[in-house]
Amino acid sequence: MSFWFQRLQIPEIILIEPTCLRDARGFFRETFKQSEFAANGIALSFVQSNHSRSARSVVRGLHYQMHPHAQGKLLTAIHGEIFDVAVDIRKGSPTFGKWVGIVLSDANCRMLYVPPGFAHGFAVLSDEADLMYQTTAEYAADLERGIAWNDPRLAIDWRVAQPILSPRDAQLPLLRDAENNFEYLTLEVGR
Repeated sequence: MSFWFQRLQIPEIILIEPTCLRDARGFFRETFKQSEFAANGIALSFVQSNHSRSARSVVRGLHYQMHPHAQGKLLTAIHGEIFDVAVDIRKGSPTFGKWVGIVLSDANCRMLYVPPGFAHGFAVLSDEADLMYQTTAEYAADLERGIAWNDPRLAIDWRVAQPILSPRDAQLPLLRDAENNFEYLTLEVGR
């Protein structure tokens, strides 16, 4: 088994395509192999796994946790289809305020790695979707923050006509007003 790793328009965001072995019974794929991930710039330990189920047109996000519990996330849709978005919120970054969006689905088996310093969100494109993700830090409610999904500066095309939001997500601030303690560092990409 093997993985194909591609750095996207923001090079710290990594699209991962595993080998997906399909036959009449279904499919099998590996979702993580420490040696291959480390060889491709994702040398991390995951400490928490989460499972989210959402209905069509739900938009969750844009969420992040601040230091010292900033989270890197390895995401995959295990059922249905989502449009997954990561926004660079690192002050001083040449890509600050830019975003990357990728379709993740059970059909394409793709995964996305989103490092600390990025806000994350997704929109559900299928009738229902299950998102599984591993994080590099445990959830810390007091450090959780977010950015408005519809911030005009970001101009994200969520691919849904009438987004369904949680009351909390509907009240998130614009990027310019969001609390954030991320600074851009010129360290090795992916760390």
